[in-house]
Amino acid sequence: MNYEAVLALVRRYVFLYTRSKIRLVELIFWPIVDLMVWGYLTVYLQQQGTGGLPRFITFLIGAMILWDVLFRAQQGVALSFLEDVWTRNVINVFVAPVRTVEYVVATYLVGCLRIALTFSVLSLLALTMYEFSIFSLGIALAPFFANLLLFGWALGMISTALIVRWGPAAESLAWAVPFIIQPFAAVFYPVDVLPPLLQVLARWLPCTHIFEGMRSVLAGHPMPLDNLLWAIGLNASWLAIAGWTFVHMLKVARLRGFLNKFVVA
Repeated sequence: MNYEAVLALVRRYVFLYTRSKIRLVELIFWPIVDLMVWGYLTVYLQQQGTGGLPRFITFLIGAMILWDVLFRAQQGVALSFLEDVWTRNVINVFVAPVRTVEYVVATYLVGCLRIALTFSVLSLLALTMYEFSIFSLGIALAPFFANLLLFGWALGMISTALIVRWGPAAESLAWAVPFIIQPFAAVFYPVDVLPPLLQVLARWLPCTHIFEGMRSVLAGHPMPLDNLLWAIGLNASWLAIAGWTFVHMLKVARLRGFLNKFVVA
């Protein structure tokens, strides 16, 4: 792998944010809005209850912060491709001497930079506004974070593969794919509340086991190794499928000229 090519791509995508304040503001605006909405909603519910909602504030805010890790990882891959589409640069990237693995690694790194920024901001605001620290998860935070990162990358490759195949009409999938799975991922509620059929579907998503494990740890229980092992195994499968799909779709796009759909006259 040519690390200079990877670094060049990373610098190209980072320049888009350093040269555009609007992009930088958008990167943190929506996560902050989500944090405020979920945070103050749970504060209200707790005030209206009779003490039966003692952990809602930690469950929901913790879930919101960890969901943003998954979402930003997915966006790092999908939006990097779309940035090239919007700047009419997509053909230049794929005719350049850049291997597919180098392109994917660069988008992964861009996603990590996006996550580092939003995670830091949300963690600080959650501590300031709601006296909740995501680091109360302790040592469990590291494997939870890593597994959500991996699943986000897998979703990002799938999103990009679908956009490559179906053209500009499918660009909305860059935002839609994570939210398609969100109702089944048990982000803000336990899997048990879902109908039996949806519970089966939910357990095939790595993030479901992470959010279930998060609630268990915040409730004062030890880190559930069964949830963690399931997440690791499922992530390996999802990454293999997503990687093959992405490489295959890109190969087909080059052979059949699908990338010409993104060329704007």
